[in-house]
Amino acid sequence: MKKISEWLKKNILALVTPIILLVIWESASRLGWVRATFLPPPSAIFATLVELMESGEIFINLGISILRVAEGFIIGATLGVLVGLQMALMKKFRIAVSLMFGILRPIPVFAWIPLLILWMGIDEGSKITVIAIGSFWTVLISVVQGIKNVDKKYLEVATILEKDRKTLLLQVMLPAALPAIFTGLRVGIDVAWRSVVAAELIAASSGIGYMIMYARELSQIDVVLVGVLSIGLTGIIIEQLLSLLEKRLLRWNVNLHE
Repeated sequence: MKKISEWLKKNILALVTPIILLVIWESASRLGWVRATFLPPPSAIFATLVELMESGEIFINLGISILRVAEGFIIGATLGVLVGLQMALMKKFRIAVSLMFGILRPIPVFAWIPLLILWMGIDEGSKITVIAIGSFWTVLISVVQGIKNVDKKYLEVATILEKDRKTLLLQVMLPAALPAIFTGLRVGIDVAWRSVVAAELIAASSGIGYMIMYARELSQIDVVLVGVLSIGLTGIIIEQLLSLLEKRLLRWNVNLHE
């Protein structure tokens, strides 16, 4: 109970602000200041949410999207870590790929969707590849910067103790770079979540993005808003889970508790 009360005190403003906005929104709708066909009141949106939960439709579509994100993110993040380590540790490799990566990295992940559809169709492969691409770059940059910013004193001590390259990497460089890598993972999962919704909006027969697009075609704005809200709430949950994992794994990093 003590922890809950402390959390409420700390986040009271964050909780009160949306409640006030919802009350204003509901009041404006009831007074006729906002047309329901343009922007349904929160009560109507909540009723639609309950209906979609009872039918299971929203859970099915969210589950499909989350599974896609998990698959694409694991692939993209793994490649980002592996390639990032090579770039950070091998100067020749970094020089060899610098021009190619410099051209590819600024390309928005959404720009790959039409090309991937032509190559791979609208099956799962194209959507997972979009997510992997979005995740790859954020994790790659974080790994490279994290390794580069390792305190030189750690490396000097390891050299004095005559540690081999493997020990230097696994016990010195990676632990020191983990905070930066976790930052990249958190940003990467955010990009992955946005990427899957974009992919589903363009070409899909399931998923939360598809649900939103189908509802738009039927002019069901309440369903569209429920879908948008569920995307935001799911994003917050994923972010909090990663944050908890980071704190658990990096207890030694005092900056996490400031």
